Amino acid sequence: MSEPRLHSWSTVLMGSPIILSLLIDDRDLAGRVFRLIQRYEDALTVNRAVSQVMAINHAAGLHPVKVSSAVFDLIRCAKEASLVSGSVFNLAIGPLVKLWRIGFQGNRIPDRDEIADRLLLTRPTDVILDVADRSVFLAHAGMEIDLGAIAKGYIADRVRDFLRQQGVEQALINLGGNVLTLGAPQGTWSVGVKKPFAAADALVGVVEVANKSVVTSGIYERWFEQDGKRWHHILDPRNGYPLDNELESVTIVSGDSLDGDVWTTLLYGFGVEKGCALLRQREDIEAIFITKNRDVILSSQRQFRFTLLDDSYRVSACTA
Repeated sequence: MSEPRLHSWSTVLMGSPIILSLLIDDRDLAGRVFRLIQRYEDALTVNRAVSQVMAINHAAGLHPVKVSSAVFDLIRCAKEASLVSGSVFNLAIGPLVKLWRIGFQGNRIPDRDEIADRLLLTRPTDVILDVADRSVFLAHAGMEIDLGAIAKGYIADRVRDFLRQQGVEQALINLGGNVLTLGAPQGTWSVGVKKPFAAADALVGVVEVANKSVVTSGIYERWFEQDGKRWHHILDPRNGYPLDNELESVTIVSGDSLDGDVWTTLLYGFGVEKGCALLRQREDIEAIFITKNRDVILSSQRQFRFTLLDDSYRVSACTA
């Protein structure tokens, strides 16, 4: 029996290549998916002067801003993740991101005083939400929320919901680091796990999933080198510098891509040992940790199968 033929369409949105793969040849449907992604990007982006999120940022220290239900709910979710004890997820990290500009032609280590000043503007408790009014207020001038760590996951979930409404039972949505699957033509979809600091097509291994999201975040995505050290884009809101621990990437397998976005950041900050402990309390979340020592550490694999493709890495499981 021959394999079903995949039809794929691609575009560039949110600064990333977007790929939609279907088992049906429906260019019109693909176009509607891309327009849906564009509408959400227009509301959530901080990389253009005008968006719902930028309206909030421009009004920092001045007045609350009413937003759509979708944007308000996403900001509320991001604030909850930011307030988890020990979390390095921080929706208010915008001033630090703008200071470092890693991946945006920055390539400069800011002065300690500059970092200290920005840290005062990154407290998530100063993002004030009014549920009844559906408004967001940033308590101090200069504050900026940045939903870059969570927007792709949210949008991927909305695309999945839209495709289901259109009667699509099998599809793969790749939003540049966020892969979400519906069904599977051969039982599972195969999703590659990238090899850090290697060629774009170099893989450590492959994850096989069905009806799951696979989200990877790594320090190899945006970085520069100075004084013999790599400075990457995953910032630690506790000290204002790029996060420094044993990890090079974290991949999350979950039902929703939004959970994947949140948990890649949370587990990056917690590290392998604490991350594995947390995963034992969440049967719906799985992880693949890749360390600087070339260890691939897997959680229980209830929701995925992993195949190692690079024998320079060692595979082990989260310890009990």
